[in-house]
Order: sequence, then C-alpha cells, then structure tokens
Amino acid sequence: MKTIQILGTGCPKCRQLASNAEAAARELGIEFELVKVTDLNEIIGFGVMMTPALAVDGAVKVAGKVPSAEELKGMLA
Repeated sequence: MKTIQILGTGCPKCRQLASNAEAAARELGIEFELVKVTDLNEIIGFGVMMTPALAVDGAVKVAGKVPSAEELKGMLA
C-alpha cells in the first residue's frame, strides 16, 4: 500500500492536487492511503518551501504546482 501525502494548508490548489492524486491512484488500481499534512512545521520537515506538494511514501515528488492526474500516474507507478 502506498501512502500519498498532500502537503499544504487546505487551499483550493491543495484540494485539487488531492483530487488529482486520488484519481490517478484509482486509475492505476493502486491500493493507497491519502494523508493531508497541514502542519507547517511538518511540511518544512519534508524540505518543502512551496505548497501544494505531493509525497509518496515520504518522498517528495512535486512541489509548488498541481500536476494533472495523467502526469501524477507516472509519479505513482
């Protein structure tokens, strides 16, 4: 099971990234848990300075932008 973490404060872009990531994981048939990380100290702990960001199993894959579900499939596979 993959842990998909959305790093951000809950802004519209963060919600869009969460939606796109969930859609990509479902299309790939991946078993996953979606976790929203909203604590700024925890986000900084990932080394992220721009949100939203996406981490998979603790590794940051993208920060500061909202990739499409299609683009996210490559990051999740």
